[in-house]
Amino acid sequence: MKINSNDIKVGNVLEHNSRLWVVTKTMHVQPGKGGAFMQVEMKEIKTGTKLNERFRAADTVEKVFLDEVAFQFLYREGDDLHFMNQDTFEQMQLPSDLVGKGVAFLSDGMTVNICMYENEPISISLPTTVVLEVVEAEPVVKGQTATSSYKPATLSNGVRVMVPPHIEIGTMVVVDTTDATYVERAK
Repeated sequence: MKINSNDIKVGNVLEHNSRLWVVTKTMHVQPGKGGAFMQVEMKEIKTGTKLNERFRAADTVEKVFLDEVAFQFLYREGDDLHFMNQDTFEQMQLPSDLVGKGVAFLSDGMTVNICMYENEPISISLPTTVVLEVVEAEPVVKGQTATSSYKPATLSNGVRVMVPPHIEIGTMVVVDTTDATYVERAK
């Protein structure tokens, strides 16, 4: 679908130079001389390459709509991840680099969203938070609880995060999958 360059928003997926780009930043610029333009920062979906592009107000760009399909994570085999479509029960094998750093948070049976463009998987979205058990944590030093300090802890998936001093081994915690940070103690 063609849209006017002034209608470009952060998060839109555009087809530009025969590649798919996600818009990360936009800025409408009206210089003292000449016509106004839209300064757009984009990131290529497959490689992560960044691009800054200027579009004149009269330009049109191709906006792409992605299909999000719910898949269940089945298992990992080397660098490949196996998923099952929850509607059709078809299985799909994808490389782990499609998930990126979040691959450590994948667990058997987890539901993820796979973005598809023309039946081709583009990216995998994990749930924003997961609940994991703390398997290793330093003991609390007396008097340290008065300040808002954090200590390192290792989770059941091997990821190290900073947690408050009152978190002990065996405690279930909620962790943000986007940046691997502690959110709260699980209830």
